[in-house]
Amino acid sequence: MGRAEAARRVGAHVGTAGRWDRGVRRCADARVASARPDLEGVALDPRFLTLAERERIADLRREGASLRAIGRALGRPASTVKREIDNRSVDGVYHPYRAQRAWAASRARPKPRKLLCDGPLRDFVADGLRRRWSPQQVCHALIQEHPDDQGMRVSHETIYQALYIQARGGLKREIATALRSGRTRRTPHRKPDQRTSRFVDTMVMISERPAEVADRAVPGHWEGDLIMGAANTSAIVTLVERTTRYVLLGHLPGGHTAEQVRDVLVPLIGSLPAHLRGSLTWDQGVEMAAHRQFTVATGVPVYFCDPHSPWQRGSNENTNGLLRQYFPKGTDLSAHSPEDLEHVAQELNGRPRQTLDWHTPAERLRDLLAAT
Repeated sequence: MGRAEAARRVGAHVGTAGRWDRGVRRCADARVASARPDLEGVALDPRFLTLAERERIADLRREGASLRAIGRALGRPASTVKREIDNRSVDGVYHPYRAQRAWAASRARPKPRKLLCDGPLRDFVADGLRRRWSPQQVCHALIQEHPDDQGMRVSHETIYQALYIQARGGLKREIATALRSGRTRRTPHRKPDQRTSRFVDTMVMISERPAEVADRAVPGHWEGDLIMGAANTSAIVTLVERTTRYVLLGHLPGGHTAEQVRDVLVPLIGSLPAHLRGSLTWDQGVEMAAHRQFTVATGVPVYFCDPHSPWQRGSNENTNGLLRQYFPKGTDLSAHSPEDLEHVAQELNGRPRQTLDWHTPAERLRDLLAAT
């Protein structure tokens, strides 16, 4: 119906009805413009209900239409209609203009950014980042260390936003060393570079590895690789236990020939208890040419991955990525002493890990040794 007839029906002046339509109300002797109910000029996402749809909901409700019928008329799920009516009705009556103004007022959320101001939450996050924890590790550590304090909560996405959007974030000072990737902006994931080196000698392939190794049911099975320094003249041996993600690092300051790698691996594996010397999985790099001698010396069989299949030793690949935070690509790895490597291994083994239900590798290995 027209505005004049609608005003006559409710006993209001047609001018008053026009002001209502424009969102103007009278307060004492003044007229106050509230949020425009139609939000003219604002581009809304299609998922939001429009004023016309809210009017249609009110009309169909007065006609006794069901929620499903209203949803079909609007081309929206019945759950959307039910949520709108339940949340916006007053004393059981749904008023479309009031609902539109309430929704418009709820859109503005001028909340202060959690990490913008100094306080215990910011201090905890900054301390975790300085310890080279990822944002996800920080937010789960908050839950474990402050289980009853809802004020000590922040999502990992909030931390990333504070780091990436420096102008509006609160962690500008920590951006240089906060993330292990060293990036200051988001980048799309890319496929990792495929390995081209092949080990052509007789070897036992990963397809012959026992099932207990593949499902991580039994501890003591390791994955190994090298991380290379500048010009491939220096390297570090990295070993990761598949069940606990415990890390061991070996020093290779003068090269990475098969004999040098063997001479580092033998004492590194030999330092473990017998029940933690199950197997070793490696790629087909020529540095493992002496794998038979290694097996004879330690009793640990070596299984080789298929060519260009780094995911077959995913725990080690992930760990090597973490280690690049300490040993950047293109640097001279021979500058690091065995004590430096031990310190880095202790830091990694003390990090909470999502795959371990936010326990640390050191805790898992300690529990394993205590149970035997």
